[in-house]
Amino acid sequence: MKVVLCGPSHSGKSCLREGLKQVIQGLHRKGQAPYPFFITACPDGEGSWYAETVRRDPVLAEKLKKNYKSKFTWKFAQKVANDVQNTSLSFNLIDVGGRIDDKNRLIMQYATHAVILSRDVNLVPEWEQFCSELKLKTIAILQSDLEGVEDKLETEIPILKGSIHGLKRGEDVSTRPMVQKLAEVLVRLSQEV
Repeated sequence: MKVVLCGPSHSGKSCLREGLKQVIQGLHRKGQAPYPFFITACPDGEGSWYAETVRRDPVLAEKLKKNYKSKFTWKFAQKVANDVQNTSLSFNLIDVGGRIDDKNRLIMQYATHAVILSRDVNLVPEWEQFCSELKLKTIAILQSDLEGVEDKLETEIPILKGSIHGLKRGEDVSTRPMVQKLAEVLVRLSQEV
């Protein structure tokens, strides 16, 4: 299973990825989930290392992010697309950039499922269309509510829908109800394929 975390930029995808990583790796350590492999498919300088570093030393994290940030080139997109296509692990989460473009199309074409996270509900339909064109099964559509004070669950079936509040860099979001629910859905799906 290859799931892309997609949606407009500045929606909190990297924060969501980190929260999911913590939850799913915890389940894996208990023998309740397959090993989750995470691919950072955007050269924004916010790889898996970033969330932990920003919690410990925000100044260092920002300095390193500037050093690691690079242009989203075709060479980078092709390398990541090859990684997505050729991964042999059964449970993969791919954090893609926040644009609907040919580079993300190249990367996402090898995925099987999508989770759409958007700060603006009006932008969701274009991401649904993009995922549909790539024949990705959308399993969750979530609104990122930066100023919210609680998560909201709207529906679980056939698509998980709701909102996640306060996806802020450096905060542990792994205990948020929607992060927990999405992790549950992802683990269940990974065990069905």
